[in-house]
Amino acid sequence: MRKLYIPKIFQCSVTSLPYPNDSFDTVITDPPYYDNVPYSYLSDFFYVWLKRTLGDLYPELFATPLTPKAEEIVAYTHQGDYATGKKAFEEKIEKAFKEIHRVLKPEGIAVIVFAHKSTEAWETIIDALLKAGLYLTASWPLDTEMKSRLRAKASAALASSIYMVCRKRISNETAYFHELKPLIEERIKEKLEQFWNEGISGADFFISAIGPAIEIFGRYARVEKLSGERVEIKELLKFIRKTVSEYALSKILKDPQLGSIDTETRFYILWRWTFNSAKVIFDDARLLAQAVGLELSDYWGKDSFIKKEKEFIQVLGPKERGRDFLSKEKYENMVDVLHKALIYWKDEKRDKVAKLLASTGYLENPHFWQVAQGISEVLSEGDEEKRLLQGFVCGRETYYKKANSQRLTQLKMFGE
Repeated sequence: MRKLYIPKIFQCSVTSLPYPNDSFDTVITDPPYYDNVPYSYLSDFFYVWLKRTLGDLYPELFATPLTPKAEEIVAYTHQGDYATGKKAFEEKIEKAFKEIHRVLKPEGIAVIVFAHKSTEAWETIIDALLKAGLYLTASWPLDTEMKSRLRAKASAALASSIYMVCRKRISNETAYFHELKPLIEERIKEKLEQFWNEGISGADFFISAIGPAIEIFGRYARVEKLSGERVEIKELLKFIRKTVSEYALSKILKDPQLGSIDTETRFYILWRWTFNSAKVIFDDARLLAQAVGLELSDYWGKDSFIKKEKEFIQVLGPKERGRDFLSKEKYENMVDVLHKALIYWKDEKRDKVAKLLASTGYLENPHFWQVAQGISEVLSEGDEEKRLLQGFVCGRETYYKKANSQRLTQLKMFGE
């Protein structure tokens, strides 16, 4: 006869669990998402009604007028500034993970679910896990968010949460980062191939690579540089982002050789793939730029496709840029030439398109056409820039003919 297990429900703090050491085979938790959700304030709405209906049955759970907030593990404060809230989150989440480590059996597993765009949030979670003596053995991105939800409209919100399977670290070994980098890169690319084939893209693709990297990095109690300094999680995340950027670009352009693609164009492609046309907080934009070696502050301005507006960064398409940049005589990146060509194409000035491409050398440059096609493919359906690109690329043969015709006319004029 099969034994029936009756679940027991306790109300307690995760930072002080009422269980002895090595109690559980599995601990599954979905911890707070840093500063994303005001959990206690949302709970207040339901709390007041539950108190009216269940308060007499469970008076100890409804002793306060609203939900208790002092011990909430979130990276914002109910009193004080953001720095205070961030520090409180770091301390409490680390303490919570240490409690999970304590109650987990030596061969047990912990499953941690987390989702956040910012490096700062991931840095905090990973650092807390490693300090608690837990390391990843596997991770999966799962679609948990509705793409049609209000939060996702005109923003770069994530669609996936990362499920991280962890075990207790039993080794106290130290490793050198330069020795781990090839192993981390190999593991990331192995998983990225799987994620790419499963249709994961954009911001979710970058976040999905964190787990596979920590599988290697987290095996060691300490990872050092040759100087003996400890490698901080921030540095690991920077390496992950660079690796993912190079991989994504090679996939978008269908060419592993990226040497002929300038830095600004790499950034533009990745932005369109990651954020599409959304305005993005400066720090998120800076990290993406940093991954390809671009300094954002050197580029925003009236003639650039990068625009800064208060704390936000936006990457402009040809239509949004206006026409001031058309007067440029020298073009240092493919995007400027492509945007100028798209405006000429929109104005039905095919002769000018042909002359521009011939004079810049891009008419017969296969990488230029790969860039145009790649950007077109990553943009969402109905996007104006996508429509322009599709029409522009289809007219490629026309530009060849017009450029040849222009060249013959010039030869005749000079009697050659």
